[in-house]
Amino acid sequence: MPFYHTLGEIPKKRHTIFRKPSGDLYYEQLFGTIGFDGMSTNMYHHHRPTQVKEIKGKYDVSPNVALNNNIQSYRFHGFKVKAANDYLESRTCVLTNSDVNIILAAPQESTTDYFYKNTDADELIFVHRGSGKFRSHLGNIDFKYGDYVLIPRGTIYKLDFDTTDNRLFIVESRRPIYTPKRYRNWFGQLLEHSPFCERDLRAPYELESHDEKGDFLMKIKKQDEIFDMVYATHPFDVVGYDGYNFPYAFSIHDFEPITGRIHQPPPVHQTFETDAFVVCSFVPRLYDYHPDSIPAPYNHSNIDSDEVLYYVDGDFMSRNDIDAGHISLHPAGIPHGPHPGAVERSIGKEKTDELAVMVDTFKPLMVTKEALEIADEKYYKSWLE
Repeated sequence: MPFYHTLGEIPKKRHTIFRKPSGDLYYEQLFGTIGFDGMSTNMYHHHRPTQVKEIKGKYDVSPNVALNNNIQSYRFHGFKVKAANDYLESRTCVLTNSDVNIILAAPQESTTDYFYKNTDADELIFVHRGSGKFRSHLGNIDFKYGDYVLIPRGTIYKLDFDTTDNRLFIVESRRPIYTPKRYRNWFGQLLEHSPFCERDLRAPYELESHDEKGDFLMKIKKQDEIFDMVYATHPFDVVGYDGYNFPYAFSIHDFEPITGRIHQPPPVHQTFETDAFVVCSFVPRLYDYHPDSIPAPYNHSNIDSDEVLYYVDGDFMSRNDIDAGHISLHPAGIPHGPHPGAVERSIGKEKTDELAVMVDTFKPLMVTKEALEIADEKYYKSWLE
């Protein structure tokens, strides 16, 4: 998201002397993307950020694919994914392709023993249950039910939870995640017709700035493996930064729906985009107001994309027998649409209270073994009359 943010103390000019009260130098680091051509942030550390004491080993976390080529529609019972104490151990990949992993997580404890950095992918965490604090080397953000937390690749972070009942829907993207370009002018500012604006986005507000030496375990994800590395200084030792590359939060409750006289297509719900998939937010809204409108969506063919819907809350009007935490997969190559009776039920309705997150990918998704363990194998027959 191209908007400028600064936090903490920084010198007047980049790449110039910046001293501590003791007279020693702070250490500058450019945190950038796409070489030197993408968004970047200039940070200033108490210590050199390059001091690695030990590389302990690595372990594989690649998705456990069961179906490489799938044309069957599925419903997955997301809340049946088992909870785990540890955040990383709780992450269960259910759908995957070369661009994106769609992950469910139910961590019960805060991250205390290590710091985590994903060098493969941006991470978009949707908070379905739970609240707490996202802590990073670029500052902290409070999160709660309904928040998206967008974490640029390379961000060092921890999650502190207020309770043990936490449910996260995570989109792990190997492509950079941005706000939709049609919502932005050529300067990068969100336009008047955008369903949200910069004041809805919550940048980090609190910088921890630890000045500590010791043994600090960093878990770094690279090419579907996690490396355990021991750093010599505390990773949260940044005293200040400025730039465009940093995590931020956005609440789905702050998404302002676009409505019309007749049914609006899914792009009006778009919230984030990459060149490989889009993310949409379905929120409570007024229905179409043409006197003969049919609020339920029309049948449509997924010719070029797989559609994934994560159901958060409310009564999703186009589906029968859908509950919170369910995930539907409608693969490319076959049409899908409202369940039997949904069109008729929708006529005359004035509003919906549904809340859901949708991910549409432009490459087919593979189904993992863990997904099949929570799958409704008969879901594809649910359109039969």
